[in-house]
Amino acid sequence: MWSWVLHRITGVSIFFFLFVHVLDTATINVNENTYTEIIGTYKNPVIGLMEIGLVFCLVYHAFNGLRVVLVDFWGKGAKYQRQMLWTILVIVAIVFIAAAARLLQILITHAF
Repeated sequence: MWSWVLHRITGVSIFFFLFVHVLDTATINVNENTYTEIIGTYKNPVIGLMEIGLVFCLVYHAFNGLRVVLVDFWGKGAKYQRQMLWTILVIVAIVFIAAAARLLQILITHAF
């Protein structure tokens, strides 16, 4: 059940990011100065931490989505769903830690 809840939360978070991304990109057609101001507000540590959260959402949602597809369409998927859950959690942890470390390195480099 918790994997289902987290899958929904990450999906809504990704949707919210895409919605905001389309809106802020669309402002360039309306007023270039407004677009520059909006992009300027993104250059702070809080948004950097939110980007790390977005990376987690993307990685978890993608791998758990593959697990859901296997459970639904593979004949033995339901039998192995618990093992697949633990496998994707390990994969997500490895990929997320590597991506977050790289993103933190970039954020720290550009902050100073």
